[in-house]
Amino acid sequence: MQLDKRMEVSVYQKAKKGNYYCGDSYFYQETENEFICALADGLGSGEYARESSQAVMSIIENNIHSSVEQIVKECNKSLLGKRGVVLGVLKVDFQTMEYAFSSIGNIGIMSIASNNEKKRNIPNSGYIGGVPRPVKVLNGRITDDLIFVMFSDGVSSRDLSAKYFLGKDVHAITESFSSLVGINENDDTTLIAMKCRLA
Repeated sequence: MQLDKRMEVSVYQKAKKGNYYCGDSYFYQETENEFICALADGLGSGEYARESSQAVMSIIENNIHSSVEQIVKECNKSLLGKRGVVLGVLKVDFQTMEYAFSSIGNIGIMSIASNNEKKRNIPNSGYIGGVPRPVKVLNGRITDDLIFVMFSDGVSSRDLSAKYFLGKDVHAITESFSSLVGINENDDTTLIAMKCRLA
């Protein structure tokens, strides 16, 4: 049976100029009760960076019902002996209409309310790479027309100030970003726009 989707998702991703492999990996899934989205950027670039970021996505796919804090801890364990990653994980609980988010390193998230108020999180510094570390989780309530934008370091603060981020169509946001920004010469780029509709 096809679920009536509560989250609209649109993704833009490009490897940095000159690279075949993108070191960024993402995963999202919606179930009847919750939604999860994760974005990881392997340190450095190329094939080994991608290997680490994809390893983390596999862990998340197998732990979608765990808390954000537990997911980050499991991802950290999986990277022992591998190249580290920076990571962002967002979960939305459709029962309570609350969200939880954690970010380590330069994976950012911005929320845009219906009154066009933008809020950008301050990520935990550093990266995960097999060494235990504290996990800070931010919580909030879903409001009507709330849009989340999760992004890797190929997206600049200047990019995020563009007016098209105030639109309410997630596909228009990623299409405008793609046409106006183009390929980043220095970094892999991933931008995920998400919108939750209230029941």
